Amino acid sequence: MSTLTQNSMTNHHAPGLLHQIGDTLHLWHERYRNRRELTNWTARDLQDVGLSWSDIAYEADKPFWRA
Repeated sequence: MSTLTQNSMTNHHAPGLLHQIGDTLHLWHERYRNRRELTNWTARDLQDVGLSWSDIAYEADKPFWRA
């Protein structure tokens, strides 16, 4: 007779891990979206925030997983 129950075999770390994965995917999506949006800014927008076209190109060329 086995003494293991369904509850004792449950992975209690999975909910936290799934939450972390979801948070990471959300962050990556936000980075991707924000970087694409930057490429649509006008010269006036850039002047207002003190950025140049080269700043935007540098940021937009970074992969979504890089901060």
